[in-house]
Amino acid sequence: MAPELTIVGEEAKTREGEVIGLFITGRLVPYLPPEEVMDVIHEMGGLTYLPHPLDRHRAHFRLERVVELADRIDIIETYNPWCDAAANTAAAALAADLGKVAATGSDAHGIRELGRSWMEIDEYKDPKDFLEKLRHARHVVASNSGSGRRA
Repeated sequence: MAPELTIVGEEAKTREGEVIGLFITGRLVPYLPPEEVMDVIHEMGGLTYLPHPLDRHRAHFRLERVVELADRIDIIETYNPWCDAAANTAAAALAADLGKVAATGSDAHGIRELGRSWMEIDEYKDPKDFLEKLRHARHVVASNSGSGRRA
């Protein structure tokens, strides 16, 4: 392992949808209003990441709420292997419309799911630099990505 490459993060269920905190220094309390969770993440110096934002099969925010929360959102997942193509396409359009950094996720829950989708990013110094480098990162999706599991 390379601990210097580790990003501490946690996915929290809010009262409306799920939010991931990256570069956080403490635990996230579940089932709070999303504004509170996002503010706590930023107070820790972290970044907010909206996973599978428009997937109708999992906890997600209504489109109108994503727009309302836009000032608190740093990254929007625009590819999740377990979302249908329409949800990923809509998430990509949403991220572009809001001027948010797009991310490709793996949503891996097991060893067989690793290495199906990822991002290649330049070295970064801190969360702010990570966010800027992520904006220009390379999105990679393998042909077998998304086959099998429904989250």
